[in-house]
Amino acid sequence: MAFVHVVIAGNIGAGKTTLTGLMARHYGWRPYYERVDSNPFLEDFYGDMARWAFALQVFFLSHRVEDLRIIAERRESAVQDRSLSEDALIFARNLAEMGQMSGREWESYRRLYEQARLLLRQPDLVIYLRRSVDGLRDNIQKRGRDYEADIPVDYLARLNGFYEEWIAGEAAPLLIVDADRTDFLGGNGDVESLIRQIDCAFDQGELFGDPVGAPGDDRFILRRGGQAMAAGKMLGGRGGLR
Repeated sequence: MAFVHVVIAGNIGAGKTTLTGLMARHYGWRPYYERVDSNPFLEDFYGDMARWAFALQVFFLSHRVEDLRIIAERRESAVQDRSLSEDALIFARNLAEMGQMSGREWESYRRLYEQARLLLRQPDLVIYLRRSVDGLRDNIQKRGRDYEADIPVDYLARLNGFYEEWIAGEAAPLLIVDADRTDFLGGNGDVESLIRQIDCAFDQGELFGDPVGAPGDDRFILRRGGQAMAAGKMLGGRGGLR
């Protein structure tokens, strides 16, 4: 039986966990959440980033690989909070470039990531929640995690820059969401608008029924096969703190 693997991607405070739960309930997909609170290195990392950065990132990477293996073995549709590529190409890379991870640590980590990426099934759709730094800070403050309270603005901006680099080269089908202009908990129809966009991103009628064209909505950009599609129409396009 066919199954799909969807990833919810985005910076700290983008709204990934909330949307993962909403999509799991709507479609009946199994959710896979990021293991943030259970990471035993997290508090140590905030006290001494250079000492614990490598251990922190290997923990996240190993659990992401475990989730991907389970998704492939179960062969049931799944929605995942954050991707393997984000771990490596955004968060670990950022720590390496900041000097919080040594050259030897970064090279070892990078090789581990590359081997895992080659062995594991890639997602069928990446939903990227693009949110401004101000929007990220608002969400971070609302959820009230003590260890996130003092994340610098320039750090979030730097990660946003890495995210834009990553999605520019991402090969998987990609749905970019203007998260500053959507409210998935507001009961105002934004969830339904996103669902219509997701339905149109897939061709498998047996999974979603016969998809209908998504109505015009410039908050969503669907990029599939090297082309960008916004509001259901083709556009010319180019085809660790956590």
